[in-house]
Amino acid sequence: MSDWDAELEDEEAGAVIRTVARQLKLWREAAGLTQAEFGTLIGYGEELVSSVERRRRIPRPEYLDAADKALDAKGKISAMRTDLEEARYPKKVRDVKRLEAESMEICSYNNSIVDGLLQTREYARAVIGARRPPFTAEELERQVDARLARQEIINPATAEPLFSFVLCESTLRRLIGGKMVMREQLERLLEVAQLPNVDLQVLPLKSEENSGLDGPFRLLKLKDGVTVALSEAAFISRAFSSPKETTLGDMRYGIIRAQALTPRESLAVIEKVRGET
Repeated sequence: MSDWDAELEDEEAGAVIRTVARQLKLWREAAGLTQAEFGTLIGYGEELVSSVERRRRIPRPEYLDAADKALDAKGKISAMRTDLEEARYPKKVRDVKRLEAESMEICSYNNSIVDGLLQTREYARAVIGARRPPFTAEELERQVDARLARQEIINPATAEPLFSFVLCESTLRRLIGGKMVMREQLERLLEVAQLPNVDLQVLPLKSEENSGLDGPFRLLKLKDGVTVALSEAAFISRAFSSPKETTLGDMRYGIIRAQALTPRESLAVIEKVRGET
């Protein structure tokens, strides 16, 4: 799906698109402009203007900015850009992003790839691009943009929430995207690990104890006291919030974290792997 196309089966995104389309039409009609006249004014064809107002296309940010300027909306139309950016992201990504924004602490263990909150653009593109059957070029970029948008939560200015990442050493040595992409990714890990609210640990391959062999999972500890556990496997993603399941997840994460190297020792391992890459 291109970023112009509306994903009609997504009810939440559909509601945003309907609201924006209705507002654009009302502003145009209030100005006494036909769709053709309006299209000429903002530099787009009548067919596209019609498709936007009929909710078949999602207006891009530059479309909204042009409309705002042409209709003298004083920023009211351009302000809808944020809502539409969110609507472009897949629903699963929006749901996770919302939970992350409500979290006091985010814990993550991964034994296959670097956590999405830590990925560089090229690493994310290589990971998502490895999917089979593959995404179209447009959908691939949409997925990458959505993943990187989640990283806004890692904000040094606020130092919130607290982050704890445990990565199996295999994630550092797997050359996803090639040596240059992986070297950039390792440098990104070293950079993020310096933040005061981030603990990054490595579970070494030589360790005889590894309680994370069942696969990656995440724990989101929300501000209202609720903990949500997220688990992803082939063909399925699941969220758990019952105390029994999240307590087990918390216990498991604590054991994995204890088996891993300390943050300082982990930095030394990452630097060593970077030097070898």
